[in-house]
Amino acid sequence: MVAHHFSNQEGVVMNQSIRKYFPIFILPTIAAFIIGFIVPFFLGIYLSFCKFTTVTDSKWVGISNYLEVFRDGTFIHSLWFTALFTVASVITINLFAFIVAMLLTKGFKGTNLFRTIFFMPNLIGGIVLGYIWQIILNGILANMGVTLTYDAKYGFIGLLILMNWQQIGYMMIIYIAGIQNVPTELVEAAKIDGANSWQVLKNVTLPMVMPSITICTFLTLTNGFKLFDQNLALTAGNPSKMSEMLALNIYNTFYGRAGFQGVGQAKAVIFFLIVAAIAVIQLRITRSREVQQ
Repeated sequence: MVAHHFSNQEGVVMNQSIRKYFPIFILPTIAAFIIGFIVPFFLGIYLSFCKFTTVTDSKWVGISNYLEVFRDGTFIHSLWFTALFTVASVITINLFAFIVAMLLTKGFKGTNLFRTIFFMPNLIGGIVLGYIWQIILNGILANMGVTLTYDAKYGFIGLLILMNWQQIGYMMIIYIAGIQNVPTELVEAAKIDGANSWQVLKNVTLPMVMPSITICTFLTLTNGFKLFDQNLALTAGNPSKMSEMLALNIYNTFYGRAGFQGVGQAKAVIFFLIVAAIAVIQLRITRSREVQQ
């Protein structure tokens, strides 16, 4: 009883100390977040309504920058190109990652080695991957007398191959964690009841790994829309900006067109709103599926 009493006292003292010094420990993180994110974010929104070359010479011009954005045909094309690419990449990456995860949870010899091999491409930077795959794909396409920049469809397919190669291993790890958490009792009970492999997958495995599907869908969706490095290295938007994605279009507008910094900033704000809205909608849909299951 005495030991228990002293233990409770120590716990109370520790909690009091944590509450006392908590602000001191969290203050640097909050300060860094405000300086590195909050201030630039709201400053960027303000500058999207201004004409400027530097922050100090900004001049308020109202919504004219936003009107210019929607008069820019390259932005509209980049938006649709990015949306189409994102849909294709979300489907293919998650499908292949799930298939690989299912295969690598069968318990055969060398599983850990294969997991490592599949995950390794994710450790390589986007610019490096872009140039590596540019050499590989251009070498293959040379047999057809074309290059990645000959037509936007080649750039699209090249980007899709690159992103699948890079991200399948990362999503595979998340799916493996979800699959391994499926209770074996449920699977065995389903098989005893006469369920075949497809029925077990559909009615047991998939519902149980919905949290992993939510995470992977969110990551691939946002990664697809925010793609920049690989697009710059692989095609740089060629031919004639037909394979230019949204992030690269914003970059080229801001840094490549004199006097269009405000327009580029307006594009960045629109880009943020699009990605945020799609991410929120996707999370609500997939999480509702988790609740239903």
